[in-house]
Amino acid sequence: MNIRLEVLGEKDPYTASSYNNLGVSYHYQEQYAQAEKCYRKALNIYRKVLGEIHPDTASSYNNLGAVYADQGKDAQAEEYFQKALNIRRKVLGEEHPDTAGSYNNLGVVYKNKERYDEAVEQYLHAWTIWQRVFGPEHQDTKRVERNLRACFPHIAHGDEDFETRLSRQQED
Repeated sequence: MNIRLEVLGEKDPYTASSYNNLGVSYHYQEQYAQAEKCYRKALNIYRKVLGEIHPDTASSYNNLGAVYADQGKDAQAEEYFQKALNIRRKVLGEEHPDTAGSYNNLGVVYKNKERYDEAVEQYLHAWTIWQRVFGPEHQDTKRVERNLRACFPHIAHGDEDFETRLSRQQED
């Protein structure tokens, strides 16, 4: 980090990457204030150097959303996850795994807020993408299935069971 700051300066994407990586380290240690500070520095650099519509900028928004979600700050998490999703849809497209990750992250926020219908909608987007890209046995596909299964009892689904709903989603 210090070498990149000294050699490349504060306005370089590699410096932003170092801030991001340091933020990840703090995040894993549950040092949320430090993680947020690093993620914000990375975001500010990416926005200035790469622009608002760039995958690295989206990742910074996503990381900030994650640090807020882990603290139970669902409104802030939702805001940043939505920003990441909007950028990823524009830059990476609807079928990209990172776009699916953003849908899943929003689903988690909605589930935490007991907004189950919205959570299921987001999870189904993620599941459809990961199912197509990675297949049914991939860990991300399995993870979103667990998320969906947790919400399923809370939504109106008539007599339809969980597996039938997923099968119908595949056909759509």
